[in-house]
Amino acid sequence: MNPFEKSTSHWVKYSEYEIKKAADGKRYITPTPNAKPTIFEPIKDTETLVVDALNVGQLLMSRKSNEEVQTAVMAFVHKYGLLGLMTALPTTPHFIDYEAVYLPKNHFIKAETMNTQEYLALFFPFKKPSFTKVGVESLWTTSEDREMAALALTFSDGPQAVNMSFQREYAENYDWLLIQFKDWAFAFVSAYFYYMDYDKIDERERNLYKQGMAAFNGVAPTYHIALLDKPTIVWDFHSLLLVIQLTFSFMLTDERQSLRLCKHCHKVYMASNPKAVFCSPRCKNQFNVYKSRGKKNLT
Repeated sequence: MNPFEKSTSHWVKYSEYEIKKAADGKRYITPTPNAKPTIFEPIKDTETLVVDALNVGQLLMSRKSNEEVQTAVMAFVHKYGLLGLMTALPTTPHFIDYEAVYLPKNHFIKAETMNTQEYLALFFPFKKPSFTKVGVESLWTTSEDREMAALALTFSDGPQAVNMSFQREYAENYDWLLIQFKDWAFAFVSAYFYYMDYDKIDERERNLYKQGMAAFNGVAPTYHIALLDKPTIVWDFHSLLLVIQLTFSFMLTDERQSLRLCKHCHKVYMASNPKAVFCSPRCKNQFNVYKSRGKKNLT
């Protein structure tokens, strides 16, 4: 059974992104002024999406250089777009319909509630949207840019905040993205080595892995039941982050354990063979060469 067979997953990515520094000195990733938006369905290739996200996190776990990490982050964003943190963090993507924004515990914002205008400002650090709100009543006016107006019209049936996050002025804190990618990689590594090295580690180390996995949580996507040929669960993904979060959870708990860590290059990959320990024949050959050289040096 495919739990995402009937899921909605339309997402927007731009042709080009850049890192810009805001007045407060923080760095943000945002579409370039002339970038063109494209609508796609990330749910169609979730395995590649999850593996790509985990491998960005692996670079951080391996303490690679800032330049190498930045290159990987920008490559991911150009391929899939931003994560949609603005709609992923609150208790509901419909937060604009409420008097304030309500936030569960997360790594980015300590406050449990925030003024809606102040919350939006976190994601529009360069140019604020034309948005006013009094109580639960709000008014958002799109820019005069025809592409942005057309994009807003395309997603007019969805939560207003999601629609706003697809606009060219939207930006996400670069350091927040690093934290999120690293969290996913840490969760994977915790689960992977807990079972891989279970007989080699003591109870203290096992508890450390368990604690690492306990930190893997977040807001679940909403869903509704559609009366199709039979009652069907339809997941409503209102951020790319939640697409990754939920599909990663299913992949992590898959009894086939297809999600692996290459024994040579330490990249995450999907194994087609249950006995596979290398992501490619090239890695297997290189590992054997290094291993044989090591034996010769010992002799």
